[in-house]
Amino acid sequence: MTNAGSLTRADLAESLHHEVGLSRSDSAEVVEQILIEMCEALSRGENVKISGFGTFVLRDKGERIGRNPKTGVEVPIAPRRVLTFRASQMMRDRIVAAG
Repeated sequence: MTNAGSLTRADLAESLHHEVGLSRSDSAEVVEQILIEMCEALSRGENVKISGFGTFVLRDKGERIGRNPKTGVEVPIAPRRVLTFRASQMMRDRIVAAG
């Protein structure tokens, strides 16, 4: 990994290059294409499920009243769409075992 604590596109492509044997440019293209497909599916409102890894889910949050922590003034928070990730049980088990 290039950055401590971060996994980058380049790290994924490099791992693909070493594990599968694709050229570096082909590995980078595969990683990029996977990310493009995921983004396009999410932008269409579809959930993205990767078996054994987890699920990216879009949720619509309604309007609500929030409070400015500095002034205490109540302000409306506009409705919005948020992206959440839920790790699969297999992923959670791996994370617990590694920690």
